[in-house]
Order: sequence, then structure tokens, then C-alpha cells
Amino acid sequence: MAFSSTMILPLLLVLLSAFSATSKSVQENFMQCLDANSVHPIPISAFCSQTNSSFTSVLNSTAQNLRYLMPLVPKPEFIFIPVYESHAKSAVICAKRLAIHLRFRSGGHDYEGLSYASEIETPFILIDLIQLRSINVDIDDNSAWVQAGATVGEVYYRISEKSKTHGFPAGLCSSLGIGGHITGGAYGSMMRKYGLGADNVLDARIVDVNGEILDRAAMGEDLFWAIRGGGGASFGVILAWKIKLVAVPETVTVFTVPKTLEQGATKILYRWQQVADKLDDDLFIRVVIQVTKTSQKGKRTVTTAYNALYLGDAERLLQVMDQSFPELGLARKDCIETSWIKSVLYIAGFPSETPPEVLLEGKSLFKNYFKAKSDFVQQPIPETALERLWEMLLEEESPLMIWNPYGGMMANISDSAIPFPHRKGNLFKIQYVTSWYEGSKDATRKHMDWIKGLYDYMSAYVPTSPRGAYVNYRDLDLGMNHKNASYTEASVWGAMYFKGNFRRLVKIKSKVDPGNFFRHEQSIPVVLE
Repeated sequence: MAFSSTMILPLLLVLLSAFSATSKSVQENFMQCLDANSVHPIPISAFCSQTNSSFTSVLNSTAQNLRYLMPLVPKPEFIFIPVYESHAKSAVICAKRLAIHLRFRSGGHDYEGLSYASEIETPFILIDLIQLRSINVDIDDNSAWVQAGATVGEVYYRISEKSKTHGFPAGLCSSLGIGGHITGGAYGSMMRKYGLGADNVLDARIVDVNGEILDRAAMGEDLFWAIRGGGGASFGVILAWKIKLVAVPETVTVFTVPKTLEQGATKILYRWQQVADKLDDDLFIRVVIQVTKTSQKGKRTVTTAYNALYLGDAERLLQVMDQSFPELGLARKDCIETSWIKSVLYIAGFPSETPPEVLLEGKSLFKNYFKAKSDFVQQPIPETALERLWEMLLEEESPLMIWNPYGGMMANISDSAIPFPHRKGNLFKIQYVTSWYEGSKDATRKHMDWIKGLYDYMSAYVPTSPRGAYVNYRDLDLGMNHKNASYTEASVWGAMYFKGNFRRLVKIKSKVDPGNFFRHEQSIPVVLE
């Protein structure tokens, strides 16, 4: 049947009207169900539909990757913002009852946008936990209860308010939502001293598939094991963590020493690979590798910046460096003695005079189109391979690599203590990132192809059986679930993120969520084949 131009507009109007009615009925049914199942009243402001003028700003507010905010990427039917934990409980009950697909986010940092976008299933709704951000610090107990919507920066600040000698070993980016961050492991500049954030969790509150709020005692040790490093949004909605505080000295020391190719960066980095995991456990030196402009017009070089935190004073740090890594040439003038809370600001990249109160704003310093990947390195990468790596970086506009050192406590914790398996034997982890500011298909394809080529090149210098990957640096190139993922399909990426722990995660998932209600592109599957 042929359609005339006069028939198309009425047909479109009918289709649009039907779609609008469907969307409206989903929200109306959900609201009615919530009202019937909520202990606390739900304000109308807790809902934000696509027809609301603030929908885009709310959706984009904490989303980090602009690739997943493009017009053609499916958006949630509406956003629900719980004010009480009981609202999140009711949301799960109602979504399950009405067979509505859920996505939920705490900080919006998911690298592939899985907490606020869906490539495999529509329609869906978004539960945004941003209002659940209370933090209760108990110095006497060396612990704190922190709700999922709080940022790590807020957590650090509230701890420092109560004590100058307590901290928490989680992420370096201060705008990370603590809820999702810990589900992937959570590591930062104290990982060599204290391990991951997930290694320092004492309890949790989670909404399970039945809409029950469970703490550690109620959920049991299997589920408690799974949620600390098994990846977000597979087992339930994290409402809060009880974290263990760790000791920090009143004075810590930070430094950043840049070395360009012209300053011998290649040889110094090769030496760093040999010593970084063996340094004093109080010392964390990561390497931030970028392409920078030189003094010669139009010429670029590669800069390797050694960015560090030492849990002690500068005098002792200089002794450690002189004994272990003199090749860097660290001098007293490079060292900044400061408090732990101000070291958080320094490592996160804030200007030197920034007051710690900025951490309460939860603002990200990083928002653009980007793609990231990760690797774990167990043997030093040869200098000749580094030289080819520099050539590849100089081909890209805004490449970034961050090399994070292992050793210390990371080598002392069993690879099955929690689902995060990347422990003893790793020298360092690499994060690869390319970012761009123009969202066209051609630009996106160009940068995506470049990082895939870089990742392929690096396969010769990392273990490949399986090749390791960090689940908080989510990478859909490794594989994606369909709506009903099989164990065989999911084990491809599952083994990379979790190694031998993947099978246990699947068994726990199959027990606590046999209907696979909590699902996304890389959620843990439920069926063992």
C-alpha cells in the first residue's frame, strides 16, 4: 500500500498520541502503585517525566559521558528521585509488579552510561538516588554509614570534619557516587596501604528483588560478598554502606614531577615499572601520561607526570625516594606537606587554594565524549614498546593513560576475598582514555577506532588468558548481554572483570534474583549452562 503525503501527518499524530498515552500510563500506574506501597508520602517533585521542562537537565546533571546523552540514545520514560530509603524499596516492588525495566544511579560515572541509558531494553525508568546522601561518622567506632547518593568527596569531607587522623581509601575523583563506586571495588591513592574501598566495608543496606531492605545479617555472607566488587546493579539497589575508617597522619606529602620525552621519560618510566609495586606501602606514585605542546610552535610531545601521595612528611619521603627511585630526581621543592583532606583536592586536580568545602558540591571536573579501556600489567613493558606507544599517542588529539601502581596491601589480600580479583602478581593497572568535544558519527568513529587500535597493540604486553579489565572502567567492547543473557556469552567479559570469581557471582545471582529482574548490558547472568 502506498502512502500519500496527506496521510503521513495524521498517521504520525496518531502514533505520537498513542506513544504519549503509553508513557503517561506507565508513570500513572507506577505512581499509583508507589502511593499504595510507600510508608512515607511521595512529593510530586520526586517525578520528572520527558514532558517536564527540567527532564534534560535532571538526566544530564550527573551523567559524565556525553556519548550516552545524544538524541538517538533511548531515554528513561521518567526519572524517580527517592527522598527516603523506603521510596526506593517501593520503587522496586512496583517496577517488578508492573514489569517495568529499571536503571538506577548514584553518581552517574558509569563509563558506558548503563546507570541512566539502555541499549538493550526499552521502555525503562531511572531511579536516581541523588537525594539519599546522608553521612554519619562515628570516630569512636572507626566507621561511618554513608548513603548511596553521597559523593566520595562528601564522605572524605565529613570524615575530616570529625578527625584529622582518619580517612577512607576510595577513589581519586571526588564526584564519584559512593553507592556504585564500591560495587566495582573502589580504589585510590591509599590502595597500597589499605586496599580497596570494597575491602573496607563492614555492612550495607540493599533493596533486593522482593523489595526488602536487607543489612549484612539479613542478606547473608554470599550476597554481602557479591555486592563488594561484583559490579553495580546486578543484585539489587544499594542504599548505604557502612565503611571502616583508616588511620592517616596529620601531615601527608604530595608531589607531581613531569618528565617529557626530551627529558628521558621513556627510561624513567621503564624504571618506575620495576619499582612502583615494591615501594614503601605508605607511598603511592601513579603516572599520568598525556600529549602536550612544546615550546616549538606546532610540535607536541608526550609528558609523563608522576603524581603521588605519601602518608608521612617530606623528609622521610625524600629518604624513601633516594633509596628506591632516585631516577625521578625528586627534590624538596617538589614536595608539598599538607593535610589528608587537602591531599584529596590535590590528587583530584583542584587548584592549590581551593577550600575543602568544594567537595560538598559534588561537581565533576570531567564531562565530554569519551571512551575508556583498562589493562593489568605483570611484566615491565620494554622501552622499544614504549617508544611505539608514544607514536600512537601522538596520533590522537586528546589521549590519556593513567598507570596505577600495585603491591603493598593489594598483593596481600586474596583474589577471592571479594569479587575483585586483580591482586598479587600485578605491577600496575592501565586506564586508557580518549576524549573529544564534537559528537558527530565521524568524530566518534575516528576516536573509537583509535583506542581500539591502541588496545590491540597493548595485547602483546599484558596477560591474555584471560586479559584483565576493571569493572568500574566499564567497556562494552568486551561483550554485551541480551535481555536474557547466557552464561557462555557473559563469561567472555565476566572472566576479564572477575576471573575465577565470575562463576560464584553467577551462582549467587541465580539464587537471589532467579528471574533476572536486575539486568543491564553487563549484569551477572542467572543460568549456568
